[in-house]
Amino acid sequence: MPTVNVDKENLFKELGKVYTTEEFRDLCFEFGIELEDDTSEKEMATKEMGAEKASTFSDRGIYRIDIPANRYDLLCPEGISQALKIYLGQIKPPRYVVTKPEKITRMTIKPETQDVRPYCACAILRNVTFDKFAYDNFIDLQDKLHNNICRRRTLVAIGTHDLDTIQGPFTYEALAPKDLKFKPLNTEKEMDGDEIMSYYENHRQLGRYLHIIRDKPRYPILFDSNRTVLSLPPIINGDHSKISLDTKNIFIECTATDLTKANIVLNTIVTTFSIYCKEKFTVEPVEVVYPDGTVRVCPDLSDKEFEASVKLINETVGVSLKTDEVINYLAKMSLDASLYNKEDTDKLKVMVPPTRSDVLHQCDIIEDVAIAYGYNNIEKTKPHTNTIGVPFPLNKLSDLIRREFALSGFTEVLPLILCSHDENFAFLNRVDDGKTAVKLANPKTAEYQVVRNSLLPGIFKTIAQNKKMPLPLKVFEVSDVVFKDETYERKARNQRNMAAVYTNKTAGFEVIHGMVDRIMAMLSTNRVAVGEEGGYYIKESENPTFFPGRRADVYLNNKVIGSFGIVHPSTLEKFDISYPCSALEINVEPFL
Repeated sequence: MPTVNVDKENLFKELGKVYTTEEFRDLCFEFGIELEDDTSEKEMATKEMGAEKASTFSDRGIYRIDIPANRYDLLCPEGISQALKIYLGQIKPPRYVVTKPEKITRMTIKPETQDVRPYCACAILRNVTFDKFAYDNFIDLQDKLHNNICRRRTLVAIGTHDLDTIQGPFTYEALAPKDLKFKPLNTEKEMDGDEIMSYYENHRQLGRYLHIIRDKPRYPILFDSNRTVLSLPPIINGDHSKISLDTKNIFIECTATDLTKANIVLNTIVTTFSIYCKEKFTVEPVEVVYPDGTVRVCPDLSDKEFEASVKLINETVGVSLKTDEVINYLAKMSLDASLYNKEDTDKLKVMVPPTRSDVLHQCDIIEDVAIAYGYNNIEKTKPHTNTIGVPFPLNKLSDLIRREFALSGFTEVLPLILCSHDENFAFLNRVDDGKTAVKLANPKTAEYQVVRNSLLPGIFKTIAQNKKMPLPLKVFEVSDVVFKDETYERKARNQRNMAAVYTNKTAGFEVIHGMVDRIMAMLSTNRVAVGEEGGYYIKESENPTFFPGRRADVYLNNKVIGSFGIVHPSTLEKFDISYPCSALEINVEPFL
């Protein structure tokens, strides 16, 4: 959960009341946030740097408040104080207005940006007046958003500029590192793209973002009409347009790889800090022109409409509220609710403001009613039914199989369900037909490219990492693998498999064969002749993971449910295993 530092004196001034620590802790709990600490700048600095170095810090009281990760509107003191005032009934939720300027500012996105950061959302705050606290909060909110919804600037990068120092229309382009040159924020020297990467390589804050674009042939960059550089997202803004306490008009741009999140970030910033505009809660729009000619005017500060059932709210929360009461409780959470039809007192039209991007479904509205009503005020009741839980059949069967492996001297392992594409296919001598494995669209590393189709790669990697352990190594896993399946709504299905690997100075084929027979006996499955129903049999296999002539498929009721054999030397080499192995992998689900 993100933690926000809030100046107590300013907060009490906004709320119109001085709270004790316990009173404010209770208020936070009721509202759904948590007071972590009542401290001061000096006290926090003392803990970090010692009393001597902390002597210059202020003694002003600070509340450290933990915020739910999806409540982006509460990531700064302005958002917290406004939400609490609405919750306490001191003010009504503000109505945000997108103005209609005589000439709208334009941002044109060039085609070459599509391979780097293809989206951009912009807005303007006019006639802003910041004091020191507001200015610091404005900067801190951007940092909080960068570390939260922006995923350390990989999804969205925020740039804020003094509009009076630049001239529209603006362009968003992508240039080769050597073709761009400007003074980065708070520097005196002009640098090109390569120089900037070198300059900030060891920077404590900015160095962590360089990898996002460093290997790209072109870097994203924003210009005004005079070719003055605004920013090099997601790294740093230009020094020319930096904002200060004297800034009156702020140009905000959010470049992104995810347009939805860019819009949420932009809306969060402008709705939170439009309170400092001369005309409060007003935002000037910007026209964004995409390479395909699409024109989007942002920000979009319109309310989202949801439908909610009063009956469902009461049943879910466990209360008996009238329609008017539900409407009033939703108003405390900044949601405007009304009846679609006065004759139907059950169906509500709930309008969600742009500040509440966390509301995605009726269940979020139900949760807000519960918070506003107060969880401590919900009457405790006994369940209407009395049931006895039983194990899920597949899990019960899996536990029985685990027990049998353990009694046979095998050790259970739990590798990750994600693996590399090569580990899932090439290392096992298998070919990817494109119809089997679920692949990650944007894997973080090469190790996590697909969802495994087999338990064997994880076990092989475990053995490779435990070469110093005494032989023999006897390892097993009973867990899920995943396959593409177009017959399912989610286009994929889980399958519970069991797998085991034996490694020693000899392959130990007889050990694995014996485990197959032992597991079948435990499952009361008799061995039958090849081709017969009512039991299992084994037949020579063509599974390329195993050595020819030392491999077999396991059949149950004439259907292949798994394979076992001596692992092929090429597979052992690819997984860096020094000793011969035998392995089995069988589908558990047919035994249910």
